[in-house]
Amino acid sequence: MLPPPGNITTVSTSQQSPEKPAQKPWWADAVVYQVYPRSFADSDGDGIGDIPGITAHLDHLSDLGVDVVWLSPVYRSPQDDNGYDISDYRDVDPTFGTLADLDELIAALHARGMKLLMDLVVNHTSDEHPWFVESRSSTDNPKRDWYVWRDARDGEPPNNWGSFFSGPAWTRDPDSGQYYLHLFSRTQPDLNWENPRVRAAVHEMMRWWLDRGVDGFRMDVVNMLSKVPGLPDGEVAPGARFGDGSPYFQHGPRLHELLQEMHTQVFAGRPQAVLSVGEMPGVSTAEAVLLTDPARAEVDMVFQFEHVNLDRGATKWDVRPLSLPALKASLGRWQDALARVGWNSLYWDNHDQPRAVSRYGDDSPAHRVASAKALATVLHLHRGTPYVYQGEELGMANMPFDRIDDYRDLESLNYFAEATEQGADPGAVLATLAVASRDHARTPMQWSAGPQAGFTTGTPWIAVNPDHTEVNVEAQRAEPTSVLHHYRALITLRHTEPAVVDGLFTLLLPEHEQVYAFTRTTPTTTLTVAANLSSTPAHVELDLSGELLLSNSETAPGPGVLRPWEAVVVRVVNA
Repeated sequence: MLPPPGNITTVSTSQQSPEKPAQKPWWADAVVYQVYPRSFADSDGDGIGDIPGITAHLDHLSDLGVDVVWLSPVYRSPQDDNGYDISDYRDVDPTFGTLADLDELIAALHARGMKLLMDLVVNHTSDEHPWFVESRSSTDNPKRDWYVWRDARDGEPPNNWGSFFSGPAWTRDPDSGQYYLHLFSRTQPDLNWENPRVRAAVHEMMRWWLDRGVDGFRMDVVNMLSKVPGLPDGEVAPGARFGDGSPYFQHGPRLHELLQEMHTQVFAGRPQAVLSVGEMPGVSTAEAVLLTDPARAEVDMVFQFEHVNLDRGATKWDVRPLSLPALKASLGRWQDALARVGWNSLYWDNHDQPRAVSRYGDDSPAHRVASAKALATVLHLHRGTPYVYQGEELGMANMPFDRIDDYRDLESLNYFAEATEQGADPGAVLATLAVASRDHARTPMQWSAGPQAGFTTGTPWIAVNPDHTEVNVEAQRAEPTSVLHHYRALITLRHTEPAVVDGLFTLLLPEHEQVYAFTRTTPTTTLTVAANLSSTPAHVELDLSGELLLSNSETAPGPGVLRPWEAVVVRVVNA
């Protein structure tokens, strides 16, 4: 068990009760922990993480204090996209275990007071799913219109859309001559959500999982279900090979209708409280308010990407310096927009993003710990539901990959092949992957300083970060000032201080190039959060008087200055 957090003052029950609104949903003050099963813990020595490995490490999550575990896909899959290509929605892939193993995980989570959020991918399936096997078997098969098929246009694909995973978004079927749509890999054909039989089949499958004890779903790219009729060509940016189809498949004309139908058919009237999270690339604040307004009954919260695109140009591979004022403006705009209606997910890391301490912090030995704590403090004190990605609570950093053979991610490998084929310097492409590849989030969880970081007794499917000898769970459990203990303190603060969940958000110093500061205010309490998100001292006049609730430094901040990566949370009881 972890020892009690050392840098936090617990709020008394008498202070909590008056500020907690009635009928607040159970997930409002929850913290979610994402598990990427392939890389979390391997129980059988085959080098790939599995469900029994997760179950064996639940005490780590319980001690951390998280309320919900989000499980990336464990369904049966060819693993072309590491499980986001599903061939059977009602079975567990043997790579990860069995349905009985999953049932045991659900029971073990519930016994510890935690809930399970399953990743659900229903914009597309695997091309090995029986639905698609039938669909492509002939043009008159009853399941032909379960997917998006179109005739060629002058011998070419039906439109000019590009795939997220490089190349065109269409693949020609040689037997019929028609093309099928795949916004991602060619092995991930898009379902046709205009077909009511598709929707009914998906709804039935979702109810089946909820009946089995699952507590909700994080729904992958769910805002792409509705496509604009006619599938028009997208605008082609200068130098691009393909058109941008996103205006025609993100937030299409029937999205709200489809989500309301899903809520009615799947979530409404359940005996247990469930959670629905919509991952929605390109969602605006105005759309998010509509999507998460409880009165509209669509989804409980959105996963948006605005802030993680600020250091990227036209594509994710166009890496640019991050402007802190731009980051504050973006997150602040989301705080303001959803202040009274709606709910947002808060995150730096996930399975699709490089490690935050390398991307937004400073992963050098001098600043890694402080910067990991500062980033966490800023994020967790916003309004919304914080998500902790596995290893983030340790300050895990990007992996020092140096060869293309080190990578496993389909998106990264496709980008390297396409870019070098078009004449890009392989060294320059590798330099981009070293910053932006999804594989940085997918290296094994670092449990100990031992062989393979305690992740497996075999050969891991992707290399372990060599820094595991210093950065690991075992070492940080024993160190009271570790990143791990700071995360535990932050989660405790969210559970015990009402202003963290309910307080109004006010951004301070919006143009400051180093300091991220804001207040969270209720009628009785004001929290001031201030963090120097840089590796040099920041001179700034802020009133940080009051009760020091949390700090990532062993000493109080000096007047008018925040040390490199220093972060504090101060509470004042309002008169």
